[in-house]
Amino acid sequence: MAKKSENERVIMKVFTYGIQPKITREFSISTSVNFLELSDAIQAAMGWENKHPHEFRHGKGKRLVDVIGPVGLQDQTLGEFQDELEITVADYMGRKRLPLRMLYRYDFADEWIHEVVFDKRTEGEGGPEMISGTRACPPEDFGGAFQYMMALAGEIEWAHPGYDPEVFDMAAVDFQKKATRKRK
Repeated sequence: MAKKSENERVIMKVFTYGIQPKITREFSISTSVNFLELSDAIQAAMGWENKHPHEFRHGKGKRLVDVIGPVGLQDQTLGEFQDELEITVADYMGRKRLPLRMLYRYDFADEWIHEVVFDKRTEGEGGPEMISGTRACPPEDFGGAFQYMMALAGEIEWAHPGYDPEVFDMAAVDFQKKATRKRK
């Protein structure tokens, strides 16, 4: 079996569920990163502060019962659980045809759900690189997609002065690792 290129990357697309018009991000990342590093990249691309729990869900059809996440979630998983530090993007993708889809769930109270698409393989070096994006990410701790949509419709007042839902500043995305998170 041929050895995988050390420079293999994948172009990722991320869509936030429950919000119209859609909020999207597209970036490339090395396939050698583990799923904690992928979560950190999604957090940076979305502009969130990475202060809530997360998990990746996948499975067959609409039954997304398999979870890749931090240790501690395995007792909450109906299907197979995999430690996010032990599996890389390359491991997950294997030889499967792209695009591959999975869900990324962040902040279990606000319940932000994203579709993550492993879109196509490419070559390159370095850390994650932003390709494109649309619209601003909802502010951290805003209350979920329903409350966000109510604010967009003017039914509730914005609690974040200066926030413009239409503006996404791609140059402001910083993929550099912030503080080291403690693992439970």
